[in-house]
Amino acid sequence: MIRAAEAALARRQYVSAIDVLTGMGLLTPSHVESWRKGRIDFLERVIHGNLKKISASMATFRRWAREKGLQPSETRYVRKTRVGSVDLQFSKSGNPGIEKLYRTHYISPALSERKRMQLVEKLNQAKKPVVFEVLRDSQCSECGVELPQGSFLFLEVEQALCLACARMNDLEYLPAGNHALTRRAAKYSGRTAVVVRFSRLRERYERQGILVEPAALEKAEDECALDADERAHERSVRAAAALEQDRHLAARMTGQIMKLFPGCSLEEAAAIGRHTSARGSGRMGRTAAGRNLDEQALTLSVTAAIRHRHTNYDSLLASGLDRVLARHEVADRVQGILQGWRNPN
Repeated sequence: MIRAAEAALARRQYVSAIDVLTGMGLLTPSHVESWRKGRIDFLERVIHGNLKKISASMATFRRWAREKGLQPSETRYVRKTRVGSVDLQFSKSGNPGIEKLYRTHYISPALSERKRMQLVEKLNQAKKPVVFEVLRDSQCSECGVELPQGSFLFLEVEQALCLACARMNDLEYLPAGNHALTRRAAKYSGRTAVVVRFSRLRERYERQGILVEPAALEKAEDECALDADERAHERSVRAAAALEQDRHLAARMTGQIMKLFPGCSLEEAAAIGRHTSARGSGRMGRTAAGRNLDEQALTLSVTAAIRHRHTNYDSLLASGLDRVLARHEVADRVQGILQGWRNPN
């Protein structure tokens, strides 16, 4: 229990009963998500172990929090429905005292008062409802209207509803792409919903945009039109600063690669530095270790460069060979070059 609680506290500066139960393996994240969506009537139904074990774990958790000097903060767990917000239930009995114990979060005293208040406000906000873009023809389970591919539906306790039955047909769709417009429209809209679509390629739901009130969207569009030139200038300044930062990082990496691998040519070291530090690439150079010029991170980057530049690794992959087998096939060649670059004498 203590390991689970301390891990959550270190990660987020607060810890909840759900964090502890999932960390202990007594509760699965998928069950928590189903409970939040209203598919499970009370959370204790899916917590592994009897009530005595659960109560003992929660008592130990609260005692640990007091001994650590954590600040208790009662958080409201709610679910958005078409008629408003509904409180989620933790216990089978619904006893207010038991519900309060489950709802209480414990916040690190290291947080400033301002950050603590911001965290409490964030925790008490209900999650925005999610609307799904239909991939194949469907039907509203309430009114029976046909929902063709590309239309929107809302799931309420496993029931597919059209936007009219979900009371969202007065909202306007704002596609993703314009961050300033999206941020302002969401700010001014009293009701919003997130629109997602399932990607078969990535096997996950991806955000497509939001639904907002038309008046909020109109106000946001007017504001964006007024300061469009100013925001364009700011983007240009940020882009120039990012480009300079990337050049500086690539130069530092090149120098460090030459120190670690003196047998590597300056031209090749510079190419590796530019490649691995490319912004948005997700490569090793963009990790914290890479930006700090960690020896292991740079060695992995150089190894990858050798594999692609100096072996037939890419040809093996193109022929259909498994990635692991292809790496094994070229491993000796890679290690030979790596050692030669490290010890040129």
